[in-house]
Amino acid sequence: MSHLFSPLTLRGMTLSNRIVISPMCQYSGQEGAATDWHLMHLGKLAISGAAMVIVEATGVTMEGRITPYCLALTNDAQEAALARVLRFCRQHSPARMAIQLAHAGRKGSSRRPWEPGPALTSADGGWTPEAPSAIPYSDQGPAILAMTEADLERVKAAFVAATRRALRLGFDAIEVHGAHGYLLHEFLSPLTNTRSDAYGGSRENRLRYPLEVFQAMRAVWPEDRPMGVRLSAVDWAEGGITLEDTVHYAAEFRAAGADWLDVSSGGLVAHQKITVGPGYQVPFSERVRRETGAPTMAVGLITEAQQAEDILARGQADLIAIARAALRNPHWAWHAADALGERIAVVPQYERAR
Repeated sequence: MSHLFSPLTLRGMTLSNRIVISPMCQYSGQEGAATDWHLMHLGKLAISGAAMVIVEATGVTMEGRITPYCLALTNDAQEAALARVLRFCRQHSPARMAIQLAHAGRKGSSRRPWEPGPALTSADGGWTPEAPSAIPYSDQGPAILAMTEADLERVKAAFVAATRRALRLGFDAIEVHGAHGYLLHEFLSPLTNTRSDAYGGSRENRLRYPLEVFQAMRAVWPEDRPMGVRLSAVDWAEGGITLEDTVHYAAEFRAAGADWLDVSSGGLVAHQKITVGPGYQVPFSERVRRETGAPTMAVGLITEAQQAEDILARGQADLIAIARAALRNPHWAWHAADALGERIAVVPQYERAR
């Protein structure tokens, strides 16, 4: 059996293979609620052959969305809209369904990527973003509210409330978004966290709030269901998070009950300088896995079956997250199975395609 198509058990959840559909923002919600677009998008990916599908970054508050068109999980209407999508996916697919819970921090109130222009203002549907420190993302960005301790408690409670809603929806797993320049990442990095209280300064202090949020969520999430954390391993900017920082963070999250570390990078600052190439983030996953013993998920320009197989065979990761490759080819897993001499289950409606 290939590594890519071998099973993996995380707590009470067993994945049939090591392919995960990474959370991908669609900017197609209405008032934070999933739409027919999500039914099509996630339904298609649920029958892709991947063992797990992670729903896009979902705001734990309305102000925690990246754009006004991003998903949120803050009220019954949003919960009901996601329930409809999940019912469809479960009816037609054995794939495990997870959700990424997030808060956009200072990158909130943005326009959709295909819409030019500066961040939105309250006059055109935006809001004032909140963050660890009042440091705008760019010169054209809106003013930022530095969070008080009361704000920290409010947002932590929102993460817990969204976790409870995810449980009611029956999600199999949760991923906590601590990467790509959003709120929890902003606490972790000295570039965006200049606080002088217990939540800023030293590496331990910068970790304190993200770890508190994770622990509060883990406390209400069932013991037999896994939770993971996505981290940006490096900021690709001088003075930012180092890989040594991330190894330390990963070990602490692992000790607090994280079942996987989804190892990405960047997204924090506009002046980042990223060196991009096939599998360019895989060495970060390998280092975290080697030094913490935690299962890791590799992501970033992994596009070929043999490439994914080799990453697993070399012990650089335990899971392979596919994103844009799955948009280009929604049945990437089928073709990967063919390339590696495996045979995986296909929905009966599509069986004749093989």
